[in-house]
Amino acid sequence: MKQIVKDILYGVNITSVSGSTLDKINHLTFDSREATEHSLFFALEGVSTDGHNFIEDVIKKGCKNIIVEKEVNSFEGANIITVEDSHKALALVASNFYDEPSKKIKLIGVTGTNGKTTITTLLFNLYTKLGYQCGLISTVVNKICDKDIPSTHTTPNPIALNELLAEMVEEGVSHCFMEVSSHAIHQKRIAGLQFSGGVFTNITHDHLDYHKTFKEYINVKKAFFDNLPKSAFAITNTDDKNGDVMLQNTKAKKRSYALKNVADYKAKVLENEFSGLILSIDGTELWSKLIGDFNASNLLAVYAVSQELQEDTIDVLTALSELESVDGRFQYIKSNGGITAIVDYAHTPDALENVLKTIQNIRTYNETVFTVVGCGGDRDKTKRPIMAEIACNFSDQVVMTSDNPRTENPDTILEEMMTGVDAVNFKKTLSIVDRTQAIKTAISLAKPNDIILIAGKGHEKYQEINGVRHDFDDMAIVTELFNKLNK
Repeated sequence: MKQIVKDILYGVNITSVSGSTLDKINHLTFDSREATEHSLFFALEGVSTDGHNFIEDVIKKGCKNIIVEKEVNSFEGANIITVEDSHKALALVASNFYDEPSKKIKLIGVTGTNGKTTITTLLFNLYTKLGYQCGLISTVVNKICDKDIPSTHTTPNPIALNELLAEMVEEGVSHCFMEVSSHAIHQKRIAGLQFSGGVFTNITHDHLDYHKTFKEYINVKKAFFDNLPKSAFAITNTDDKNGDVMLQNTKAKKRSYALKNVADYKAKVLENEFSGLILSIDGTELWSKLIGDFNASNLLAVYAVSQELQEDTIDVLTALSELESVDGRFQYIKSNGGITAIVDYAHTPDALENVLKTIQNIRTYNETVFTVVGCGGDRDKTKRPIMAEIACNFSDQVVMTSDNPRTENPDTILEEMMTGVDAVNFKKTLSIVDRTQAIKTAISLAKPNDIILIAGKGHEKYQEINGVRHDFDDMAIVTELFNKLNK
């Protein structure tokens, strides 16, 4: 599909053009290695590289249509288009190139620190049960109806994102549910997309290695709602103290959900056990297979979206009661000897606290709660001692271990976690770098009816050490060890 450059620049703030915009191209790229004769190349300035330094390379490959945001040398035969913001230009052009696919489906974006994957996945499963052709863009997997497409980022780059949405349109998808990460908002990956609705879950200290301050992190999340059109709805969680802040400047229809505070959509937890939840949603009782107050909040968010999309209430509540837990989100297994192991993606202080408080609410206090927890490398270091402190405060025994150390020394990560352990809690903590050994130790120490929480990695089926990914599935490991140790 060849398109004239001029025709796909709609909406882009152009400051100057050197050469022509009448060439035909059939490929968009911001990677100089992928550039061809018929490419439109975007010079993007990133954290570690700057595409402006590779313009000569792409020209040598025959690529002569280039978008920049900095002043560059003129090159004979090259068409240099200077724009105000090349990141935003990429997103807008990608949308135009793929014929604005987001306008042809109902695109719902979910943002916040925790709950994005669960809510988007539950929405996908709910709307599939209701008979719609659905798409999913999430941390765990991207889906077009029943076809799985591996996910590399919470929110893909603009080219991959619009290509995926265009494929969904081609396959007859009517609704797409999408995780919207703070990185994607900040890097303008979602510019040019038309959302039918947006959901805010909560915000806590995370990704401060990237955003630097909590205020900036809040403002980035808020920007998503600031840019929603008047035709969309914006749903916020008023149980979060920053919930109302998110909608301050939105043009969208403002709605809210909450378990504890005043809101348009309300729910109350009536029972919370390992077998599931009994909720009252807008006065109607609902049993769910999901567990914990945080999942009650997630279910309520899903319900709120369905009502804003004007689905039948009874159909929705019936379908919600049939939905299963999302991979790596409070998944549990019980051994033959009566030990319960829970695998959860909790990788932020508040997520870990939520999971442990859920366990506290369900337990009988005749058992021991073990927590196996680590912190990821190359990520916000400030949360490491806080995670350790929370694990100690809400557990009887804690095993500190590796998560995904990435390029960091795992021993250093553990040392930084241990600084959060008070002297009074020191005796109930162990530090074991090897994650398998850490899980094995917790299982070996556990007795019938005890509970083991394995936190951090959840759905991730790998462990990344020194940039190399190794197969590692928490749920598979714990199942295998239960059998081997005859527990």
